[in-house]
Amino acid sequence: MADIRLVNVSKQFGSVRVIENVTMTIGSGEFMVFLGPSGCGKSTLLRMIAGLEEIDGGEIHIGDRRVDALPPSEREIAMVFQNYALYPHMSVRENMSFGLQNIRMPRDEIARRVAAAAKTLELEHLIDRKPGQLSGGQRQRVAIGRAIVRDPKAFLFDEPLSNLDAGLRVRTRIEFAQLHQRMKTTMIFVTHDQIEAMTLADRIVVMNNRKIEQIGTPMEIYNRPASRFVAAFVGSPSMNFLPVQQISDRDGKVLVRLPDNSEIQTNIVSSRVPDDGKVTFGIRPESVKVSATGAISGKADVVERLGERTLAYVRLADNSVLIAEDEGQSNLNVGDQVRLDIDGASAHLFDARDVAYSAA
Repeated sequence: MADIRLVNVSKQFGSVRVIENVTMTIGSGEFMVFLGPSGCGKSTLLRMIAGLEEIDGGEIHIGDRRVDALPPSEREIAMVFQNYALYPHMSVRENMSFGLQNIRMPRDEIARRVAAAAKTLELEHLIDRKPGQLSGGQRQRVAIGRAIVRDPKAFLFDEPLSNLDAGLRVRTRIEFAQLHQRMKTTMIFVTHDQIEAMTLADRIVVMNNRKIEQIGTPMEIYNRPASRFVAAFVGSPSMNFLPVQQISDRDGKVLVRLPDNSEIQTNIVSSRVPDDGKVTFGIRPESVKVSATGAISGKADVVERLGERTLAYVRLADNSVLIAEDEGQSNLNVGDQVRLDIDGASAHLFDARDVAYSAA
């Protein structure tokens, strides 16, 4: 295991700057997830740590060594790609041992490492099969096994679940979590899927537009987003956003008036929020409940029945839409008049620069 430190790391392709002065530390044994939309720079950042892309500025340290000038083979890391890159004519055993044979490791040590990896990944009964005889999830485990036998200081995963169907992604995601619990090795996992990030990560690096928006634990990211982008990107469905007609102070906390003239009392300290009035109100759907006594009214445009809960897309008097939550056995139908109760204590505000303000 080793920590990984990036200090003011930058990268550009031609005149296009894709990574700008990124600084972070990934702790030894930590499971860190790089999360963001396509094109945000997360895979490029991972490839720079691996040595597959040169950096144009800054430093990369793995453990006590600076490695940005070293080739990938000398960085003591292992990378698992989106495509498994297995040799189709080789068995599971041969695929896992091939790299060790190339560096002329003794046969008994190769056999020991392959056997240990196969046991860890529950591949022992598949050890003599070829990739064509395996499911997608099994092939992914073989690719991970090929990395494990190298005994690296850190594992780098570049969207490893993207090629799997929905059900298999869930099962393999659980296997990744269990693998990290067993191995306690430093892992970096790149994904655009916020559910993967929330369920796997010790900490998440949310990236957007070539820079880091926020670094934090999953619940820090969810409960206290640093920006409107983070609030919108993390969470399914996304956070509700409504324009604010007016803000005022009530006992040191912000009171907002929405365009339909409804008022919401928040727990956000008034002195922290810009007084220019140019703010947006944000609230997660689970903090907006369908309630017969709710203060806000509207009409149900869409009703999504998800089993354990029901989501209602409610159009308000000013034509804005709020996503609200109802019980799983809801009798709500499209076109019904709905009343909503908003938990103002869970509200967020976003200023003109999209900086977030949350309750203390």
